[in-house]
Amino acid sequence: MSAKEISAYLASLSVEARKALETIRAVIKAHVPDVEENISYKMPVFKYKGRPLAGIATFPDHCSYFPFSPAVLASVKADLKAYSTSKGTIHFEVTKPLPAALVRKLLDARKAEIDNAGKRKKKS
Repeated sequence: MSAKEISAYLASLSVEARKALETIRAVIKAHVPDVEENISYKMPVFKYKGRPLAGIATFPDHCSYFPFSPAVLASVKADLKAYSTSKGTIHFEVTKPLPAALVRKLLDARKAEIDNAGKRKKKS
């Protein structure tokens, strides 16, 4: 699975959905230049150090951002008041993608979590 497959996934979407997810994809790639792009769970997934960093997907009535961590969502809870959330996802309207600053904040929190998990494993 590769960036080419993510591009194909995005190309299959409506213009609005494609624009929303391409915007988030660009933020992810700019903020985490060494991110690996894959298709997993039938959606674009971005990996950092081999671990899921973020996922994005579109559904009939919304788009979703998956931080792959309830702790990450909890850490930015105050920033999510305008969005519908569940234990593992943030839902947003196709016409209103998540702000770049929020995506960067989510990425930083998840990267720190992944980095710290690696440090804990090394100490054991």
